[in-house]
Amino acid sequence: MRKSLQILDELQEIDLKIDSFKGEREGMLQEQALLDAKVAEAESVVAMKNAELATLEEEKLGLEESMAMEVENIARSEGRIKEIKTQKEYQAVSKEITAARKQKAEMEEQILRKIGRMDELKGEIGGLEENLAELRGNIAEQKSEVQTRIDKLDEGIGQDMATREEIVKSLSPAIIRRYTLLREQRRGLAVAVARGGGCLGCNMNLPPQLYNSLFRCDDLVTCPHCQRMLVLRQEEK
Repeated sequence: MRKSLQILDELQEIDLKIDSFKGEREGMLQEQALLDAKVAEAESVVAMKNAELATLEEEKLGLEESMAMEVENIARSEGRIKEIKTQKEYQAVSKEITAARKQKAEMEEQILRKIGRMDELKGEIGGLEENLAELRGNIAEQKSEVQTRIDKLDEGIGQDMATREEIVKSLSPAIIRRYTLLREQRRGLAVAVARGGGCLGCNMNLPPQLYNSLFRCDDLVTCPHCQRMLVLRQEEK
């Protein structure tokens, strides 16, 4: 049993190391996700500006078409003046021409405003696209560095998993099942060191007789408070 307890202690050490590596790896994956989010956010801003520009262009074309129709209406109305024989008809046509010219002038003003905004947007988009290109380059470099660290961690995890498999072979299936269950129930800590008459897993004092039994290593001893499997380290022995 002394050997099994020692192996259990080693197993937990390797498992805690693997847990640490996996936690670090998850943090790096989140870091990569945040970097991708920065690019996506910048791309979204550019896309919104381009969408606004496309809408303005469409509205400008619509106004230009409407204005062309007004020009035709004005030309037709002016052509009709020559054929008018009564004052009443002349006043009606003159009123139509005045309204059409006013409408045309308003459309011209709207078109000019849209052209001005479109020019502003084109300048903004140009600057944003330059920044986006630079950001993409920086993010790609940062992601590459993070991926290198992830690859190194994966290599370490793989090596530790191989070591773990060899350790597990030295323990009985019953002990492994118990160890695995305790790991799930106790946040990864199935084995606790007993020292100075207490359990370092839950910091509770152990019954003296129970604590003394650990020195004999006759059987697997668990903490009566946290149920973790207890081991003595060499310095305590």
